[in-house]
Amino acid sequence: MPTDSAPVVLHGSNISYFTGKMENYFRVRSIPYQLQSPTYPAHRDRMVKEVGVHQMPAVELPDGRWMTDSTVMIQWFEKEVPGPGVIPDDPVLRFVSLLLEDWADEWWWRPAMHYRWHYPEGARFASFHLATEVLGGLPLPVWLKRRMMVYRQRSGYTVGDGIRPESVAGVEAGVMRLLGQLEGIFSHRPFLLGDRPSLADIGFSGPFFRHFALDPVPLEILRQKAPSVLEWVARLWNTRLESCSGQWSTQLPDDIGPLLGDIGRAYLPYLCANAEAVAADKQRFDIELGAVPYQGARTSRYRVWCLAQLRGHYRKLDEADQSTLKALLEQHGCWEPLWRLATLPLSPAQENQLPFRADAKMLAVNE
Repeated sequence: MPTDSAPVVLHGSNISYFTGKMENYFRVRSIPYQLQSPTYPAHRDRMVKEVGVHQMPAVELPDGRWMTDSTVMIQWFEKEVPGPGVIPDDPVLRFVSLLLEDWADEWWWRPAMHYRWHYPEGARFASFHLATEVLGGLPLPVWLKRRMMVYRQRSGYTVGDGIRPESVAGVEAGVMRLLGQLEGIFSHRPFLLGDRPSLADIGFSGPFFRHFALDPVPLEILRQKAPSVLEWVARLWNTRLESCSGQWSTQLPDDIGPLLGDIGRAYLPYLCANAEAVAADKQRFDIELGAVPYQGARTSRYRVWCLAQLRGHYRKLDEADQSTLKALLEQHGCWEPLWRLATLPLSPAQENQLPFRADAKMLAVNE
């Protein structure tokens, strides 16, 4: 296990979505870590050798093993590291925290990348940082590396992942709706599911800590429209469970309902459409969600696995808890899309070796 003298090494950029998520988790759990910026292309080759895919971040354990996939890494650490954890014992709260984390990981990624790379202010900030941090070893002028980075990110994760000009207004309206919902929550309690951080808070640190609360355009929106959300970002970063006396709510707070409603209206239908596209062997697909069109969204084998994992979490519950959770999911429109597809196009034994080896990236971009 990691110690102050032998911490885990977190390989990732300090403006990276999932690196920031892992940093928040390590800090909340008081797990010693050392952040190490990757240097390309050597880091890419090392990651492929160690864990099968190249994606950010990777975790290197003191015993030399490498790990990938923030969700499964956190679940592994929760089992291996003693002390107060982030996954609630209550079955309903536990499932909702897993669902909210998955939503934060796989849905809010796209709007976060949009705000960073669509607007010149964000692209200038991020391209310079990445050109000098992770591309510092390439023998090219900084201006050229910045241009390469902007092109790569836009073609891979914003315009190249379904956010066309006609999508922008709807995508940004969705972010504003989320900010309003979270502002209402954090105006009344410190964390999503009560008075202590849960996996749901860790999940939402991904889009917020290193994107919405860092990039110039969304940061100004947070300052003006959602100061309680901005305060939550700092509070989570500064909280340690070992000294936190707060408790999770004894039942799901009512104000989580609108979040579940948005998951049922957009995110779960998106996962179904993605799975159908994967089954049809398509690389891209078009879909309209909540009057927001996404043209040429990339298919993701990994997100098929995410949908299967959500189903698996439900199946592990006993009959009484399944009945309670089913009623909740039906109430907020999540039940039908969760089970819409009779079968899912998973590869044989897909992701069974996580967190030590992966079969598919979240999105296979520029590969």
